[in-house]
Amino acid sequence: MSRVILQVMISGRVQGVGYRAWVESQAVACGLEGWVRNRRDGSVEALFAGVPNHVADMVALCRHGPPSSRVDNVTSETANVDELNLRRAGEAFSVLPTV
Repeated sequence: MSRVILQVMISGRVQGVGYRAWVESQAVACGLEGWVRNRRDGSVEALFAGVPNHVADMVALCRHGPPSSRVDNVTSETANVDELNLRRAGEAFSVLPTV
């Protein structure tokens, strides 16, 4: 089975509206591994690893976000498997502190 790892940057009104928690719940429901965190510039950064069509579906979901958010832009790029090491031990998907 093939696997893809994408690092995604989401900008807009995405902090303070439950966006990280929403990303976590959606990613877990899609069976993905990875993490999500706020950035000091007001954007949200996420890493998704899993079956290519599930990762693509998650990126599409990020373009809409939860109802209280306003997503202006989503960009993604292929990431290295080492990026998964940022997760908390024992968690398939982690919500990380702001960077």
